[in-house]
Amino acid sequence: MYFVYMLLTEKNTIYTGIAKDVEKRFSKHLEGIKKGGAKYTNTNKPVKILYKKEFETKSDAMKEEYRIKKLKREDKLKLIENK
Repeated sequence: MYFVYMLLTEKNTIYTGIAKDVEKRFSKHLEGIKKGGAKYTNTNKPVKILYKKEFETKSDAMKEEYRIKKLKREDKLKLIENK
């Protein structure tokens, strides 16, 4: 199982990613890039998990991640509201 997730950052931006374990991945983001976090969240510290959705395959999760990353912020917020 894979999850697509969205995080809120201190700068009020939304980061989107995929992971097998969202809570563990969130911890890695908090620890910083040298501990396995992403470059983006190293300078835009995450504050909470806003959204997660489960997928059967990594491929399906990656397709959804790509789709979400192309959305405007307002559309991402609507997706989060309707989870």
